[in-house]
Amino acid sequence: MPGMATLKAFLSYAAVEKGLSRNTIMSYASDLHAFEAFLDEREITLLTFQRQDIADYVGLLRERGSAASSVARYISSVRAFCKYLLIEKLIADDPTEALRMPKQWERLPKALDLPDIKRLLSTELPTRMFLRDSAMLELLYSSGLRVSEIITIRIQDLNVEGGFLRVFGKGAKERVVPMNHRAAGKMKRYQLELRPSLVRHKGSPYLFLSNRGEPMTRQRFWQALKEFGRAAGVEISPHVLRHSFATHLLDGGADLRSVQKMLGHADIATTQIYTKVSSDRIKKAYLAHHPRAK
Repeated sequence: MPGMATLKAFLSYAAVEKGLSRNTIMSYASDLHAFEAFLDEREITLLTFQRQDIADYVGLLRERGSAASSVARYISSVRAFCKYLLIEKLIADDPTEALRMPKQWERLPKALDLPDIKRLLSTELPTRMFLRDSAMLELLYSSGLRVSEIITIRIQDLNVEGGFLRVFGKGAKERVVPMNHRAAGKMKRYQLELRPSLVRHKGSPYLFLSNRGEPMTRQRFWQALKEFGRAAGVEISPHVLRHSFATHLLDGGADLRSVQKMLGHADIATTQIYTKVSSDRIKKAYLAHHPRAK
């Protein structure tokens, strides 16, 4: 099928020429295969669909109850594919041009309050891997990292004494992020007391290892995070901690550009959502505590 060959060529282009991450490539593949299945029912191919077909597909996703963020991801995947088709001159016009995205920016990210953060980070669990999991949890909030970034940190990327680490984010883009003294302390303890017992054979360049000496997986860290959340009585996810990191920085007076760099956002518009979150928190505090606000 010509559509399948084109899709395979696009995924190769995105990986090799654009240098996008494996997770992004997998998302593109999943989203576009689902879109192709929808088009097949209409006897349309990945080379002949029109703007209305995309709009109808978005409508179907919304009928199925897909979240705005999920719909936006589907649209982004189709949009990236269409740009490739234009580059290769396989289509003359972009059917995604001027296509409206769901208003996902109106759904503000959740951020934990400081008492919840303190309770979560001070929680102790009677597990063998507590030192590793506690260090990862502290680093997640300390530096605002994505889970995919944490599990791929290498020993050589870490500078505990200097209080920073090197991270490779989306699209293999490198950035340097700060690390507070609590996170640094937990890193030292994990490296001294637990990690040596996890290393197998010739060792591993990765900082965080499984009990088999292999690099940590996203799924295992999610499980560890849920265990901490249950023990602390806090509803938690990696995204919530990342949102909390950004919101608390802005609440404390950090400038938007610095937060953008630490989060690894390519576009500052992505970071600006947190200014709305911080404004809402300030407004709630004012209404709750100012004597003339009621």
